[in-house]
Amino acid sequence: MTTDLAKWGAERGVRYFMVSFTDLFGAQRAKLVPTQAIAGMQEEGAGFAAFATWLDYSPADPDMLAVPDPEAAIQLPWKPEVAWVASNPVMEGAEVAQAPRNVLRRLVAQADEKGLRMMSGVEAEFYLLTPEGTEISDPADTAIKPCYDQTAVMRRYDVISEICDHMLALGWEPYQNDHEDANGQFEM
Repeated sequence: MTTDLAKWGAERGVRYFMVSFTDLFGAQRAKLVPTQAIAGMQEEGAGFAAFATWLDYSPADPDMLAVPDPEAAIQLPWKPEVAWVASNPVMEGAEVAQAPRNVLRRLVAQADEKGLRMMSGVEAEFYLLTPEGTEISDPADTAIKPCYDQTAVMRRYDVISEICDHMLALGWEPYQNDHEDANGQFEM
């Protein structure tokens, strides 16, 4: 049974859906769709000028539609009035062959046909920088070998725990957080 996104959103207080797809460079492209309009988008897809999608099209190509996958919708714990929904790019009724999500879905189906199960995991690694992005956010994080530095983790506890709490709320099951091997670098 397919989830009715309009009903799902209304029940959860979602005001907007971020109808999203990944381009060939790994960047997320999206449209912010009011919950009152999501039913039409679920049926037809959100329209994008194909040449602007970074999926290797020119201005001569027709528009592309990003059709939301209702089973992939997640409410953002840090902004609960917004739900993100992965979408499948289509053009003129056919899947966009080179769209990363479509490629992945094809490969998962091929593996399934061979009795194999696709599994993946994420090791989220990141740097905490100043708002200007010019230096690390913790001026005391200067150890020569900072990997697993307990004091650095505790100085950044508020942001690390907030990120981890949101990952837990998303069901991503993070099981540890630590300072990585460079100053200002952390992983979950």
